[in-house]
Amino acid sequence: MCSPFIGLAACPYHAKTSMQGDVYNFLERPAGLRCFLYHFLVFLMVLVCLIFSVLSTIEQYADFATGSLFWMEIVLVVFFGTEYVVRLWSAGCRSKYVGIKGHLRFIRKPISIIDLIVVVASVVVLSVGSNGQVFATSAIRGIRFLQILRMLHVDRQGGTWRLLGSVVFIHRQELITTLYIGFLGLIFSSYFVYLAEKDAVDEEGKTGFSSYADALWWGVVTVTTIGYGDKIPQTWIGKAIASCFSVFAISFFALPAGILGSGFALKVQQKQRQKHFNRQIPAAASLIQTLWRCYACEKSDSCTATWKMYVLTGDYIPIIHSENSSPGNFRRLVRRNAPRSLPLLQTDISLSCLSSPFFVVIVMLLPVDCPD
Repeated sequence: MCSPFIGLAACPYHAKTSMQGDVYNFLERPAGLRCFLYHFLVFLMVLVCLIFSVLSTIEQYADFATGSLFWMEIVLVVFFGTEYVVRLWSAGCRSKYVGIKGHLRFIRKPISIIDLIVVVASVVVLSVGSNGQVFATSAIRGIRFLQILRMLHVDRQGGTWRLLGSVVFIHRQELITTLYIGFLGLIFSSYFVYLAEKDAVDEEGKTGFSSYADALWWGVVTVTTIGYGDKIPQTWIGKAIASCFSVFAISFFALPAGILGSGFALKVQQKQRQKHFNRQIPAAASLIQTLWRCYACEKSDSCTATWKMYVLTGDYIPIIHSENSSPGNFRRLVRRNAPRSLPLLQTDISLSCLSSPFFVVIVMLLPVDCPD
């Protein structure tokens, strides 16, 4: 059972029918080895189908790939169609997907729309091919392009896109600044190269920079370090401008890659720390409950066991009497009253008022290997 301190996104859904909830968790919230193997198998099927689609466009392998691809498409259409129906049925374990309106809400999800488009496109391709027509006509090739969307099936939860969006949003100011300066360098340098090269001709009597658009094309190819070589400065002035432009603009256009790389690394570390923190919350909650039970069971007239919450005002610090007040005995008392599922923890408990009208209890959790 999920702790109330953990977000609902981290908890699996429990349906009235356990089978419906198990299927939904298996398909929509994969966790564990079996889920990994299933989704990895789906990825391999999609990848093999994509490879055969590429081979079908090569004349040397067209006949072999087309015949094999036809049967693979049949298998994938049946598989994804069945999975789509199962997903629609299992989504009923959630309250917002119950009934006809809930099913329509599930169908309107972007990933569900993509799945439906892929299935319909595959059925159209197969129906045209089974009628004896050419399997790879120009119209069918356009429809077959939609089948590439199957690769989005690998990341149905959209975790990759959310991670990318969060990194871009966090570093938006740095990215906008570098791209703005790089764009200014691109348009100015391209214009100066155009002024220097518009009258220069090559050995064939042709000019490579007959317009400003040609200079902009050369600038884009240069700053992206592609270098097609179709347009080359001929004059020394143009070469000097191109050299300065390459050193300046390429350095600025390369900065976004470093910004995004460091942002991804920091974001992954943050997610790992959050996962570790979420794992510690149930143990901390159990320890606090155990501490309260030990405190409430003290044989003192000033201590009254109650499960209601009160705010104690004034300079009041409760004192724990009896032999259990020593640190060693108190730790043993906490461990003895702790639930069996709670791991052994070393506790450091400090009670202080710090000139505040409220009673403050600070519990520090340090996992250690403690002997029984």
